[in-house]
Amino acid sequence: MRENKLRTIWADGGAAVNGWLAIPNAFSAETMAHQGWDSLTIDLQHGVVDYQAAVDMLIAISTTDTVPVVRIPWLDPGILMKVLDAGAYGVICPMINSATDAEKLVASTHYPPRGTRSFGPIRAFLYAGQDYPLHANDTIVTFAMIETRQGLDNLEEILRVDGIEAIYIGPSDLSLALGCNPTFDAVEPPVAEAIDYILAKCKERGIVAGIHNGSPEYALKRIAQGFRFVTIASDARLMAAGAQQVLGVMRPGPQQD
Repeated sequence: MRENKLRTIWADGGAAVNGWLAIPNAFSAETMAHQGWDSLTIDLQHGVVDYQAAVDMLIAISTTDTVPVVRIPWLDPGILMKVLDAGAYGVICPMINSATDAEKLVASTHYPPRGTRSFGPIRAFLYAGQDYPLHANDTIVTFAMIETRQGLDNLEEILRVDGIEAIYIGPSDLSLALGCNPTFDAVEPPVAEAIDYILAKCKERGIVAGIHNGSPEYALKRIAQGFRFVTIASDARLMAAGAQQVLGVMRPGPQQD
């Protein structure tokens, strides 16, 4: 079975650098994959990507060694199983608020006897190899997103669920949940304290902690803190930033005499 390089990076004590895909296009996904990201996450929760576009994007990513990850729209066994059947090597599930949610997430992403995932890895066979059914349970990475006050309150119970190997923090939603302005990087003190708490609890249990960032500078700070999976911007934001940089040169403001 094809290696999941996220697991290899973490086993070696490293941090994975993850890109984010919001543009529903195979060519843009392929272009991003060829830039050297450790992993790329296709976002089905927010934005304009649908399932068929996601399948095309997964095919495009597989032209490289970049690990394909999908953030699903919600805790729904159906879409979880479909993105795994399509070849996702990691899934990020939003709004995990309780141990019960975490148990449902683990069950839906693992074949029996560990879980309840239905069998039908139609494209995963092509991506991962014919021995996929034997190794999928130990290869796929399941991220639970902690981004609500309820999830924060129940964090220790969530982390005790067998099969939860990684946590992903959404700073914007966590900020809103704590009565603060939504942002990725310069979060307000209550959010900073919550992020530190989540990271500390993950470290205690040997669970990978991941977080969304708006800039590479902040992502480097998060790695220094101990985060082992950092997302930076998105394809759409990077395209806009690149265009703004070019136009800033081509159309400078009024010159002073």
